[in-house]
Amino acid sequence: MKIFSKKYIKYFVILLFVLSVLPISAQRLISPKPFIIEGFTQGTYYRVTYYAFDSVVKKVEVEKFLADFLLTASLWEPNSIISQINDNKDVALNDNFIKIFNLAQKVSGMSDGAFDITAGNLINLWGFGNKKDEQPSQHAIDSLKNYVGYKNVELRNGKIYKKYPEISLNFNAIAKGYSVDLLSDLLKYKGLNSFLVDIGGEIRASGKKPDGKLWAIGIEEPAEDKNAERDVQNIVVFTDKSVATSGTYRRYYLKDGIRYSHTIDPKTGYPVAHTLLSVTVIADDCGTADAVATAFMVMGREKALEFLKIHPEFEAYFIYSGEDGSYKIQHTRGFEKYLVK
Repeated sequence: MKIFSKKYIKYFVILLFVLSVLPISAQRLISPKPFIIEGFTQGTYYRVTYYAFDSVVKKVEVEKFLADFLLTASLWEPNSIISQINDNKDVALNDNFIKIFNLAQKVSGMSDGAFDITAGNLINLWGFGNKKDEQPSQHAIDSLKNYVGYKNVELRNGKIYKKYPEISLNFNAIAKGYSVDLLSDLLKYKGLNSFLVDIGGEIRASGKKPDGKLWAIGIEEPAEDKNAERDVQNIVVFTDKSVATSGTYRRYYLKDGIRYSHTIDPKTGYPVAHTLLSVTVIADDCGTADAVATAFMVMGREKALEFLKIHPEFEAYFIYSGEDGSYKIQHTRGFEKYLVK
């Protein structure tokens, strides 16, 4: 048997150490790169940005994920669960429908009905759903108001029960935010920690960029015309939070010189008429942020500020119209830390 000298054994150990360290050192020199997946869903755009060493999530996977969600919550899909419920059909509910319904009912209770998924028929009546823009009659409004009220619908034993068959559910004011949360959960399941999911302006961010910077998004400045170019009024930097914005200054129609908002007050049956133009809400999850932002647009700025005193878990940024027609800004104290100085 040949015996190696201590000298050769020493060199051999050093060589093994170098070979084992080189791959680790090389990995540290390589920074994760950004991957972007974008397309269209729910009548708007979606954009997923994540950092990784390799493509972990494919576009076809995201598209399939979003298409499945449409079969749960989209009014434009005649065979979706929500469409079948509105048609008073006996349909089995899936987990996503149950979760989004329970979340919607929770926000309705918190906001005293300012957010209400049973206002679907009123939204259609005013032309913001499937119908043509036209101002409805008082009689038509009063008739449909009888079937509006989140307490008139409930979930029992895995089924939806409506007090009146005429009740029509509408998830549009919460669906984008909720689907942002679903996509975020998918990315986390894939092992990703640094990403931003944006569906039509409803956004959720996780982690930081490889250079240590936070994610940054813009708060849009109000525009007199809904087709005007988009200008950024302020920049929000954040991570591990969700941001949702609701506003009236782009989605509206003009009738006899009057601007009618797309936001319907479930209690009056009419579009809201106050000086609040938009509100941006920061919350832990995007579904809640989306629904609360809509509730604030129904409440108006003063009532929303009172709500925030009771619910400090939310931060909000308001843009409203002053008496001279100029744009005014007000935000919660906690929102300050998210703004670029």
